[in-house]
Amino acid sequence: MRPVIELIKKQQSNTLWSLTPDTSVFEALHILAEHDVGALMVMSQGKLVGIFSERDYTRKIALSGKSSKDTPVSDIMTAKVLTVNSQTRTRDCMALMSAKKIRHLPVVDGSMVVGMISIRDIMDDIISDHEATISQLQSYIAS
Repeated sequence: MRPVIELIKKQQSNTLWSLTPDTSVFEALHILAEHDVGALMVMSQGKLVGIFSERDYTRKIALSGKSSKDTPVSDIMTAKVLTVNSQTRTRDCMALMSAKKIRHLPVVDGSMVVGMISIRDIMDDIISDHEATISQLQSYIAS
């Protein structure tokens, strides 16, 4: 398995979608939908302070009867964010995501956020790797 930075480089957009802690949950949902993503990094003064996901919304707003228009992201975001660095192997990311039951991992080098990967990115990488191995084996058998 390859370093996670290779997955980030393959992503179609190099834009880091994020929001601030004072963004309303309602506005955050619009940003999720606009960019077709399941989570956003919460940044304050250039630092990662949390992550906001669809899961945060469903469990902490929708099910509790709160108003998404009146609630800031900081009230429901996940503040203890697990991160990896750009050299973390994809297999290790998969193990961490599975063990912690999370779907998104910010990639941080030092204090700089360089991207975010999802479980979908990891699965696509695994499938691509398996297809390459199958192709190589078929070529070997045919020769």
